[in-house]
Amino acid sequence: MSSHAHSPQIRKVLLVEDERDIADLVAMHLGDVCDEVTVARDGYDGLRLATSETWTLIILDLRIPGPDGLEICRTVRRLRPYQPILMLTSKSAEMDRVLGLETGADDYLTKPFSVLELVARVRAIFRRIDNLRRQLASGPDPDRPLRIGRLAIDAARREVRLDEKTVDLTAREFDLLDFFARHPGRVFRRADLLDQVWGYGHEGYEHTVNSHINRLRAKIEEDPSRPAMIVTVWGVGYKFAAESNVLAFDRR
Repeated sequence: MSSHAHSPQIRKVLLVEDERDIADLVAMHLGDVCDEVTVARDGYDGLRLATSETWTLIILDLRIPGPDGLEICRTVRRLRPYQPILMLTSKSAEMDRVLGLETGADDYLTKPFSVLELVARVRAIFRRIDNLRRQLASGPDPDRPLRIGRLAIDAARREVRLDEKTVDLTAREFDLLDFFARHPGRVFRRADLLDQVWGYGHEGYEHTVNSHINRLRAKIEEDPSRPAMIVTVWGVGYKFAAESNVLAFDRR
């Protein structure tokens, strides 16, 4: 391993995929957008590599020999809560996609997929990471913690607390909540959220936004069936409704 492998500028991707043709094709195309691509061809190597090295992104097929993608995702999430993970699922396995998102995947693609779309998704994830890095480097103001009623959001530490208790969010759930909280009262269409939070806008993926918002509500709303913070604006999209209660506060 090169001496600069741990530099934040080096983009390292772990691809866990047992179908050799797919793995080789994806790895070849990813070579255009990242510095290193490592392929694991079963769940044993995938789990070992995912937990023993630092990766910019992990691309994880759910159906692999050995520990499956869900088990690897759960383990990685436990050890590295904000590790970006892109899951690959079969088109017919809707429950796999639901479980994958519940387990903590940031995004997913269904097989068969366009390699060009996969690369576009990877580019979008990299842009999101770069934007976050620029925000962190630009000073404390963009990441000043927010307090919204019972909710506290610390962007620099990527922590959320509700009634002073830590809320366990995936990386994408955190980004979504933080984006909403920093634009209180503004209504966003699903396509807007895909573009601003996910980093891409594709028709047909609005259900990804819905599922993330539902899970986020389940974690932060007193009654998720009657949300008071992330509110549906019928026929348009969503907004963060706690407008009058949003206060910036300095970290002690």
